[in-house]
Amino acid sequence: MKQVRIGGQAVLEGIMMRGPASYSLAVRKSDGEIAVDVTPYRSFGERKKLNKIPIVRGVVNFVESLYIGIKTLMNSSEYFAEDEEGQEEQEENAGSSEKKEKKEEKEDGGKGYLVVTLIISLAFAIGLFVLLPSFLAGLLLKVTEYQWVANLTEGILRLLIFIVYIALISKMEDIKRTFMYHGAEHKTINCLEAGDDLTPENVLKHTRFHKRCGTSFVFIVMIISIIVFMFVRTDVMWLRLVSRILLIPVIAGLSYEVLQYAGRHENACSRILSAPGLWVQRLTTKEPDISMAEVAIRAVEEVIDVQEYLECVRNHSFEK
Repeated sequence: MKQVRIGGQAVLEGIMMRGPASYSLAVRKSDGEIAVDVTPYRSFGERKKLNKIPIVRGVVNFVESLYIGIKTLMNSSEYFAEDEEGQEEQEENAGSSEKKEKKEEKEDGGKGYLVVTLIISLAFAIGLFVLLPSFLAGLLLKVTEYQWVANLTEGILRLLIFIVYIALISKMEDIKRTFMYHGAEHKTINCLEAGDDLTPENVLKHTRFHKRCGTSFVFIVMIISIIVFMFVRTDVMWLRLVSRILLIPVIAGLSYEVLQYAGRHENACSRILSAPGLWVQRLTTKEPDISMAEVAIRAVEEVIDVQEYLECVRNHSFEK
């Protein structure tokens, strides 16, 4: 077996896990059953050989992760959006051709809705975490001629807005549970990568922090943005804002390379790079319960041969 790096995401009452050839969605339904949906998927970067081009592969991975993340988040919410029993009864009474037609209509509409949701989510994130701090810091140029002061202030404001935003939404009950599932996702991956048997009890023994977490990626993006924007100097507000938007792909690509380095190495440099993101994960992950660990394990089992992977970890026998 080739060594693969499993990644995932917490969703509403469940977890998405992404493997080398598919991604799975495991959700704990209201009746206690774990519903699982597996989608075959091959990365666009692998199909187009873009995964070998530094920075470009980071941009591709970021867009793909965002697309899959929003899609699975929306799919998980569907389990609780309608009365399941009434829906199942209605589908059972429908004819096969009618069910097929309804399914196609739902898929077509779902794709359009997903694209709109993706655009709105990006617009919100860019507005709150990119344009707002840039605009506020840009006002300093009216009272000081030092561009670096405004740019450094912009970076600090961006970090503060992000941390305050996470702290506020963590007070919501649904978000608290999602952060608990986030912790279960990390613990399961850590358990797998340590070569321990994938049982709920073993999973809960591991740390809820992980160096390749998306939270760490976002934090690294903000640190990299401070450095990059130090070299972009303009007194014109609209040029300042446009430059921030245009440089997002570059910053995302650079941040991906930093995160990959930190995740694959264990040295002083990688520990320093990982430290801020691991600290922020104290906000975005919570200790899960055993039922959440069961969901995470189920999600992993759907995208990888767990026993073969564990044997390769224990024997250090992954293919080069």
